[in-house]
Amino acid sequence: MKTYWTHRIAHLVATLAMFLFAAALGGCGWLGIGGDRDETLKWDADKLYSEARLELNNGAWKRSRELYQKLESRYPFGRHAQQALMEIAYTYYKEGESAQAIQSCDRFIRQYPNHPNVDYMYYLKGLASFNEDLGFLGQFLGQDISERDAKAAREAFDAFKDLVTRYPDSKYTPDANARMIYLANSQGQAEVNVARYYFTRKAYLAAIQRAQTVVRHFQQTPATEEALSIIARSYEALQMKDLQADAERVLALNFPQSKYLRGQR
Repeated sequence: MKTYWTHRIAHLVATLAMFLFAAALGGCGWLGIGGDRDETLKWDADKLYSEARLELNNGAWKRSRELYQKLESRYPFGRHAQQALMEIAYTYYKEGESAQAIQSCDRFIRQYPNHPNVDYMYYLKGLASFNEDLGFLGQFLGQDISERDAKAAREAFDAFKDLVTRYPDSKYTPDANARMIYLANSQGQAEVNVARYYFTRKAYLAAIQRAQTVVRHFQQTPATEEALSIIARSYEALQMKDLQADAERVLALNFPQSKYLRGQR
């Protein structure tokens, strides 16, 4: 009799252990095993959207994004799905996660090219690229964009250019135009900074090449004046008088009051 009950109890214990193990693997929240219960499981699309929007308005970017991601996943064809993807991109941008923000913008543009607010996604992509390479150290030191790598600046310029070209009447176009001017000026100055660096180290051919980049691609920017001067002085150092004279003539024609002209330095 004792042996029977011993085996019976052992069987019950083993069965209970197996049940608890299976419950743990399944993440049964009602048992308190396997993690916290997801309170959103029974929420409909409207509830998810309203709660995500509330978190967004409160600046809880991560929590808001998590709710929008659940909304998009559970109701991919619902009326809130497109707005959810837009807000996901925005929360990444607000958190400084530029790469993820750009990726989300690109995804939206691919999936909904005719959406009435797609112009905003081009604009947001430009903003994310605009700040992409300005990390904590750059913000702390107040680093100028012309002193940093130009890759992100080019990508931002291209995104804003897409917006301006495709949607000239967009409400975001005036700001995009202003940012494009700033970016062009900064890229031109960045090239001049490099050209000046080469010139001071007597790498005159390299200085000429970088300065010519400004003249060819950023000729409407203030950096053009110094770029022409660097070209002229580099040719002078190389004793290439004819090319030096050509560069000085172009400088005088476009910047007659330039401090870089001979006699005004």
